[in-house]
Amino acid sequence: MHFDSGPSIHTVSLAQAGSRLDAFVSAHWPQQGSRSQAGIWIRAGHVRVDGRPCKPGYKVKAGEVVSVQVPEPVASDLLAEKIPLDIVFEDSAVIVINKPAGLVVHPAAGHPSGTLVNALLHHCPDLEGIGGERRPGIVHRLDKDTSGLLIVAKNDRAHHCLSLQFKERTISKNYLALVTGSVAQDSGCIDRPIGRHSVERKRMAVVAYGGRQAVTLWQVRERFGCATLLGLELKTGRTHQIRVHCQSMGHPIVGDPVYCRRRALPRLGVEKSALDILRNVQRQMLHAARLRFVHPVSEQIMTFEAPLPDDMISVLQALRDLH
Repeated sequence: MHFDSGPSIHTVSLAQAGSRLDAFVSAHWPQQGSRSQAGIWIRAGHVRVDGRPCKPGYKVKAGEVVSVQVPEPVASDLLAEKIPLDIVFEDSAVIVINKPAGLVVHPAAGHPSGTLVNALLHHCPDLEGIGGERRPGIVHRLDKDTSGLLIVAKNDRAHHCLSLQFKERTISKNYLALVTGSVAQDSGCIDRPIGRHSVERKRMAVVAYGGRQAVTLWQVRERFGCATLLGLELKTGRTHQIRVHCQSMGHPIVGDPVYCRRRALPRLGVEKSALDILRNVQRQMLHAARLRFVHPVSEQIMTFEAPLPDDMISVLQALRDLH
């Protein structure tokens, strides 16, 4: 086992006496990650109290010296691949990507390679590691066929800070979506819990019982008769939240293969030329257009915007040309 440097130490004060060891470590070494990560180090023997190993739940006493020997991150089993990236911002702590539609974020069954994570492993040789492994810290995700802004942490400190911001809902995420039909109102709030579909378990749905709170704000940006361009802001971050909420209001996202079945489009009662445009869409018309967060090191508010991708611009222009 290799280590970053010699052990760092802290002496337990009277006010800190009685704290759990894992809580004490995560509080005094926040740059290294969460309490759960502290627990991993403690169990691995990288944390000592007066020179002896202890369990994560050990209650520290005033005057005891807690030392932490932070191990170097181990190499990831994931393959680094040279895949082009549209980098909006990058420094030693974070990287903001404008993800194209069609790019899967993380390797999984069916997608062992060719993902954003594989690309980042190649692009970022300075990754300090997340949870003891040299890999990028994915703090939120975009579906494969959703385009737009995604922030990734390069080290445990940034990952912990950004994860906390997502948990406390202080990160602002704004999207643009082309939905079917003409939305009557100009703006609104969808506050409907989301859970697994009762029959199709790979789908999510608005549910009456057992779901998690999900809140989406929306505002009409442009109407086309057969479709409407919406600006949306997520107040929570549930799986498929915007896609499910748009379907629940009777206006699923154009091109969504799961929540907007193409056979339903003719029932919109619009002219054939407009229907042809909607039917020829190759992916869900959803784009993460704006992202705002507090930088984990400088603590400055960072705001980024990503322009609409060419395929969405083409669809919108084709609809405008009909009018």
